[in-house]
Amino acid sequence: MRNLPLSLLGGALLALLGTVQAQGAAAAGPGELGNALTPVGAEKAGNADGSIPAWNGGLTQAPAGWSPGHGDPYAADKPLYHVDAKNLAQYQALLPEGQVALIKAYPSYRLDVYPTHRSCAVPTEVAQRTRELAGQARIGSDGWRLEQAPGAAVPFPLPKSGIEVMWNYKLRYMAKGRRAQISFLMREKGGSLTEVKQWAYEYYPWNDPAVKSPADTGGIEAKLLYDVLSPSSRAGEMYLVHAYLDKPQDSWIYFPGQRRVRLAPSFAYDNPIAGSDSLYFVDQINMFTGALDRYDFKLVGKKEMLVPYNSYKLVDKANKYEQLIGQDYLNRDAQRYEKHRVWVVEATVKADKRHSFAKRVFFIDEDSWSLLYVDMYDAKGNLWRFQEGSLWADPEIQACTNFEYVSYDLVARRYIADGFTQEGEALDLPAGLQGRVSDKMFSANELRRRGER
Repeated sequence: MRNLPLSLLGGALLALLGTVQAQGAAAAGPGELGNALTPVGAEKAGNADGSIPAWNGGLTQAPAGWSPGHGDPYAADKPLYHVDAKNLAQYQALLPEGQVALIKAYPSYRLDVYPTHRSCAVPTEVAQRTRELAGQARIGSDGWRLEQAPGAAVPFPLPKSGIEVMWNYKLRYMAKGRRAQISFLMREKGGSLTEVKQWAYEYYPWNDPAVKSPADTGGIEAKLLYDVLSPSSRAGEMYLVHAYLDKPQDSWIYFPGQRRVRLAPSFAYDNPIAGSDSLYFVDQINMFTGALDRYDFKLVGKKEMLVPYNSYKLVDKANKYEQLIGQDYLNRDAQRYEKHRVWVVEATVKADKRHSFAKRVFFIDEDSWSLLYVDMYDAKGNLWRFQEGSLWADPEIQACTNFEYVSYDLVARRYIADGFTQEGEALDLPAGLQGRVSDKMFSANELRRRGER
């Protein structure tokens, strides 16, 4: 084995410890769900020093006056400490390599660490179905396809492999549909802010308890529709995406000038997103999207980390993009970090496949199965990009949800922000949808009809 740099020894030791913790959790049986484990498979107990509290059901009641984008249930909290270049060595083992690289690159970059709140609740039906149906989900003989799993349940609450953890992330509960006015944001090298504003409609058939197997959704994981509002040069464009369980996603584009719908030739994997200056690939959307066939996924284990959590300050609609999107990184005053346990999955490209990211490391929250960090490496093993998600509890759906995330290109020293809702007109989860999201709207014919209205 080659010698590890001293800077990595702490992280390596924690990863080893995390592996032991993960194996202990995996050894538990379904009977522990709702007892020693939470209903979705997280450790219910806090950690040894009390910096991570026990899970007590999450945030199930909205504070007075709160609604998505308005108010912060934890506004009274004060930072416990800050992590920056001066004290990085003390906390480096709790951070992903991408976060460490940003702290080293920018002297003013910091993490404000707050008291930990395990705010992610679990809907009663999801808890019951996860416990009752544990053990029914299966991975196919190819090692990555989801062969069998029920809806409205965590497929692998006691994961024994990296691929099982990834499917828990992909099928995490976020309610059946949602709608938001979101923006893609990027600073140009000269400092000006580019924004693409759009309506986003999302449909997740796997959150329906009527789903008994993949066949019930037609092999669909999710359906997404984006209706571009600005800039004026792109207003009226629409993009429809079907994400599948067993193959790369399909995408259709409506061009208002031609009044035509076209099937996109290659909307998958590491194809660059149009208008992103090649800073952003298709499978980076929503932190990670698309087929799992190009990587081998190794379950490294579970570890304690400082992660973005309870990001109410970030999603507050009092924020303005000019202040949020700094030249080199996201406004640090809007970010909140807490210590939580996360699953760590290392993905390496298969010998017979190719991808611009030869390796990815995923960090997935144990309480919600949300993806909070991704480190991305090139073929030479150099850290290339780093993604950071956000997460906040929504009592309306009795679970945590997320929209906003950023992707830093550490070579180009630029970044993009996507899914930002702060200046958007609406952020609607189930109670506010009023029939605005349904399966029938996610078809190429409906895309054409909407464009010709």
